[in-house]
Amino acid sequence: MLGPKAQKASMFTPAKGFTFNTTSAAAGPSGLRVEHRIGIQAPPEVIWEILYDIEHWADWNPLYVQAKGQVRIGAELELTMVLGDGAPSVIKPVVLEWVPNDQIHWRLKMMGGLVATTRFLEIEQLEGAGCIFSNGEIFGGLLGPTVAKRMGRKVYRGFQAMNEALKARAEAAWHAQGGAPTSAS
Repeated sequence: MLGPKAQKASMFTPAKGFTFNTTSAAAGPSGLRVEHRIGIQAPPEVIWEILYDIEHWADWNPLYVQAKGQVRIGAELELTMVLGDGAPSVIKPVVLEWVPNDQIHWRLKMMGGLVATTRFLEIEQLEGAGCIFSNGEIFGGLLGPTVAKRMGRKVYRGFQAMNEALKARAEAAWHAQGGAPTSAS
């Protein structure tokens, strides 16, 4: 797990006079993290059905306005990404792992590997039909943190827009299937 589901790692014993910063370190890739989380009043299966159908992301996703590929380990996706009012750019990440109704992770290398990002889309089930959806990216590599600092706000707003669109689509689908909200709102 790369998002909030990540477990803290403490498998190394530091040499005398050396300490590890274990308060913020999580297992998995290192780098600068940009993440947006949102509550969705729908079960994981409904959210997953929308996420897994990459070929139809263009129907609802303001961040990835075109998408091709299949969710399977080692598969390359072709995504046309639009950040804010910027020009569309095509990226070709490779799927690292996926677990139905739970997560999709992919990796993207840019600038000859000087920027290596790990993207995570994770569904955390709450009681009833509610979920928390985590949408984020870890910017690693030599220049990754610099790129994240320069573009972090735009990336965050892109994740936020994607999350809000996913929430609206998943809740509408759940309602259409006869599902009811899990809280009085």
